[in-house]
Formats: sequence, C-alpha cells, structure tokens
Amino acid sequence: MRRLRNVKIVATLGPASSDYATIRALFEAGADVFRLNMSHGTHDDIRARHVIIRKVEADTGRPICILADLQGPKLRVGTFANGPVDLIEGAKFRMDLSTVPGDVTRVNLPHPEIFAALEPGATLLVNDGKIAMKVDDCGKDYANCTVTVPGAISNRKGVNVPDVLLPVAALSEKDRVDLEFACELGVDWLALSFVQRPEDVLEAKDLARGRALVLAKIEKPAAVKAYDAILQVSDGIMVARGDLGVELPVYTVPPIQKRLIRGARAAAKPVIVATQMLESMIESPVPTRAEVSDVATAIYEGADAIMLSAESAAGKFPIEAVTTMNNVAISVEKDPTYRQVIESSRQIRRETIADGIVAAAREIAEATNIQAIATFSQSGTTAALVSRERPRVPVIALTPLMSTARRMALTWGLHCVICEPQIRLKGAVLAAVKAARDEGFAGVEDNIVLTAGVPFNVKGTTNVLRVAPCDERLISNVDPE
Repeated sequence: MRRLRNVKIVATLGPASSDYATIRALFEAGADVFRLNMSHGTHDDIRARHVIIRKVEADTGRPICILADLQGPKLRVGTFANGPVDLIEGAKFRMDLSTVPGDVTRVNLPHPEIFAALEPGATLLVNDGKIAMKVDDCGKDYANCTVTVPGAISNRKGVNVPDVLLPVAALSEKDRVDLEFACELGVDWLALSFVQRPEDVLEAKDLARGRALVLAKIEKPAAVKAYDAILQVSDGIMVARGDLGVELPVYTVPPIQKRLIRGARAAAKPVIVATQMLESMIESPVPTRAEVSDVATAIYEGADAIMLSAESAAGKFPIEAVTTMNNVAISVEKDPTYRQVIESSRQIRRETIADGIVAAAREIAEATNIQAIATFSQSGTTAALVSRERPRVPVIALTPLMSTARRMALTWGLHCVICEPQIRLKGAVLAAVKAARDEGFAGVEDNIVLTAGVPFNVKGTTNVLRVAPCDERLISNVDPE
C-alpha cells in the first residue's frame, strides 16, 4: 500500500481501538506506526494489541512500526481527608513527607528527592499547571509555599518542578519491567519519558540491548537545555508538547518545537511531534481550524511523524482522526510552498562518503527524469540519510531484515520493502527496479537512482550510486555480474 504523502502518522491504541477491524481500518486510513502506551492497560492488553498489529502487517504485506511508550516516574501528591480543597491566591500551603491525609493547609508529597533538590524561590506546579506555588523555605522533608495561581487540589494530582534538575531516574521500577516486556514482545521503538540528561537515554539503551531503538521524549526544561547531548545519544526524538507547555511558558513551545525538529533532521534521526494535535476529535468528527493549522505547521517544519494520542486511543472517532491527519498531510505536501520551506531548511552536511552519495542521488533524481530513489540499508542508517535530504521523488528503502523495515517505517518518506539478501551489485539493481515497478513507483520505460554499499549486508559501507533503467533487459546487457 503506497502512501500519497511522506510524513508518517502515529496512532495510539487504546479502548477505542483494540480489535482487529479497527486497527486494520486505522492502518488503511493512514496510520504507519502504532503506539502502545505503557501507562494504560495490562501487559495482557498490550500483548493482545501487539498480536493484532502483526496480523494486520501479515495480511496487508506492509511493514508496520510499533512504538512502546514508557510511563516514566509520576510525581504526585497524596490524599485529602475531606475531598478536594480550594487554594486561594496568596494562601500558605505546605508539602511534606507526613502520611497524614491533607487539608487546606498541607498535603503529603511522597518524594524526598524533590525536597532534596528544591531551593527557596522554586516553582511547584500541580494538576498540569492549573495551580502554581512559590517555595518560601524548604528542608529535607518539607516545602512551605505561597499559592501564586489558585485552584482546586485533590487526591493524587501530578506535580511538576520546572526550575530544578531533579535527582530522579527516567526509568522507574515499573518502567524497567515494562521495557523488558516490550523488548521481549518485539516492539521496534521505545519512547523514554522524563528525560533530563543524556545518561537517562544511555541507561535505557543499555537495558534494551539493541532489541529496540530508543526515542527520547523532550518534555522537561532540563531536556531542552541539554538537547544537543541528548540528541547525540538518542535514536530518535519526540517533541512532547503537553508537559513542555506545563513546565515552560506556553508561548515558548512553538519556537522550541521548530528548533528540536531542525536538530533531529540535521542528525538524520526521526522526530515525532505529539500532544493535542486533533484534541477536539476525541468528541467531534470534525477538527477545529486551529488544530488543522497545528498539524500543518509540524509538516511544514519537516517533522518525520505526527502523532494522535487520546484521539485514536479513547476518542469517539479514531478512524476519522487518522483520515483527517492523512488528508491534511497530503494537502500540505502538494503545496508548492511546502517544497520551498523544506528545501530552504535543508542543512548541508558532507562529512562522509555516504553523505555525499545520498546528496548526489537526490540532486540527480531532481535534475533528471528519475522516478524514485532506491536505497539498500542493513541497519537503516543510509535510508535515514536519504530521508534527511527530503527529496522530491519517492524513496524505496530495501532491506533483507524485517526488524529494520519496521523501524524505518517511522522515518519521513521511506517506503519499506523486504528483499532477498544481496551479494552482487547486479542482483541489487534488479531487485531495486523490480520493487519500483511492483510498488507502483515506476514503469518499465522509467529510470531510478540506486544507492548501496559493497560489500553488501555490512553496516556503514554506502559507496555505490547507480542510475538504473527499469527495463531488466537493459540491465542484463550492461551491468557486470
């Protein structure tokens, strides 16, 4: 099944999308990647959805990417003796380690690591930022605060500490169990929550042991500050705008989003834009104009993928949400301005032979009557470099490894095809032109550009650029064995 756009769509599965018919309909509507949210559902629920996705994959004959999103540590207040309490502006409020149920003056905060890191003047945010407090004084087991943004506080509401680099590991004990479960299950990507430093990503990668790639969720101010170092060790990035918009002024999120996307693209690592993209479609079959504009903006900025969360997991119109996102993407990518924006933001990077070959492949394809770029990739690295160029022609990513094909399905523009292992260039050329014809990208009279590495099936050996006719008789007459 050939998509008519390059940006990929991530659809989260949940109660509204757990059966075969719905998941297949989501795929056919445009979902390229399915997200399994480890914050919700049991391991049995996750396993059942994984089985269905792989059945859809087998039935449709297209590699499908699966992303497991780890919950991360959740910082929450305790309980209140008499239900929710209203905090007024200027009121004094204490958070401490006492397990006595709270009241209008105090509540338990069972996280000594927060108190250890706090300093007077720091900000505490409660219930997704609906309540804000300034720390007046603090110690190893308490923080006395003044309410600066009033509101109702109730049991187990989340706490954010935007001003402080918290001595909290990105992986909780639950996350470690979930990570091992997801890797054994066979997911393709892991999304790591609560990232503050590159060491968080390295720990997750060490536990994954190559069984899945690790994508860092940028959702905390500390991660924005350390972005370059985090990007260097991550396999991909998610711009998690929900928590970013809580812990940072909301008007700073759009420029941060743009910077994160450009950085990931320059590094040839996939980047997902997530959170509230079509939020109103949880309840409505039609999105708002502002939401459509938000989705379009992420596409214009060059994101590899755009993500649906509750819209497809728990909403009333999951298939309509994917269809809307697909239609917006097709419309944007047909716009001549889209090409202007994408090409003006292309960052020239010519550090390796592979960089030069993929850049030359794009230039040849765009300057002549070439129908597609075909790239052989053992690990997905070369295909990612081709994707970074954002060429005007389709990209066919060929690999003998299903695991690589699934992982590449997250990356912009890659149409992934499983092929036989190749040992000779002529065989690779024949496989590439056959894929181009069979997948509907070229006819027998057309030409394609091929990139590959000799010797084959060795990571990091991209060193061949070949313009090939799609007429196999011409290849047989010209190419050496």
